[in-house]
Amino acid sequence: MQTPSDIAVIPRDIHFRTESARGTAWLGGDPVATAVFNALSLTFPDGERLFIDSVRAFRSRLQGKLAEDARAFIAQEAIHSREHASLNAHLDRSHYPVERIEGSVRRRLAFLRGLGPMRMLGVTIALEHFTAMLADMFDSDPQLWDGTPEEILRLWRWHAMEETEHKAVAFDVFNDVTKNWTPRRRDRFRARVMVLVSVHFTLDVIRFAAALLEADGAGRWRARWQVTRFLFGEPGIFRKLGPRYRAWYRPGFHPWDYDNRAKLREWRQQFG
Repeated sequence: MQTPSDIAVIPRDIHFRTESARGTAWLGGDPVATAVFNALSLTFPDGERLFIDSVRAFRSRLQGKLAEDARAFIAQEAIHSREHASLNAHLDRSHYPVERIEGSVRRRLAFLRGLGPMRMLGVTIALEHFTAMLADMFDSDPQLWDGTPEEILRLWRWHAMEETEHKAVAFDVFNDVTKNWTPRRRDRFRARVMVLVSVHFTLDVIRFAAALLEADGAGRWRARWQVTRFLFGEPGIFRKLGPRYRAWYRPGFHPWDYDNRAKLREWRQQFG
C-alpha cells in the first residue's frame, strides 16, 4: 500500500481567534476534557518542529511527488505550531504550570534529537500515527465538543483535516530512505519505536493534564485518575484507538490501509 495518488497535501495559512480559551473550561465546560486537550496543545509547537526537522533531514534524498509532499508537510506543520502556540498563549501562566510542562517537552525532544535523524524520523512516524488516529475520531463523538467556542472548534477541525491529509508523508519518507532495508528490519524498527513512543506519550499526556487540573484545586491522585478515566474509560478517546493502533504492528502496514478520503473530502468543503 502507498499513499493514493489523488491525495494532495495543501498548506493553508489560516489564523484563528482563540481568546475565548482564556480562563475557561473551553471544551464544553468540562475541566477534565479541557485539561487533556490543553495538554495535547502544549506538546504541539515543539513537537511539530521536531517533525519538521526529522523530514527536512532527508529532503535532499527525495524526488517527485514525495519531495513536493515533504515540502507541503513542513509548511503545514509550521502553521500548526504557530496556531497552537497562539492557543497556548491564552493559558494563565501565573496559575497553570505551563512553563514547567513546556520545559519537560523540550527536554524530552532534545534527548530525541540527540539520537540522530533516523530515530527522530521513527518517532515522527509513530506520533503522526497517533495524531492521524485522533484526527479521525474528531467527529466520532460530537457530544464531546458541545459548547466549545466555534473558532476553537474550527482550529481543531482544521488541524484534524491536515493531519489526515499528510498522515503518510513522514511514513513514505521513512520507507523511501530505508528502501535498502529488509521488510523485517523495517517492521521491527517501527514496532520498537511505537512501543516506546506509546508509553512516553500516554504518560506525558496524563501527567501534563493532571498538573493543569491540580492547579485548579484537584488533588494529585484524583487528577490523574480523572484524566486516565477520560482517556481510557469514558469517553475513552485513547481506548477507542485500539484497533487502528494495533494495525501498526502488522507487517507491511501503511497509514492509508485505513482509507478515510471520504471524511477528508467532507472537511475540505469547510477549508478548501
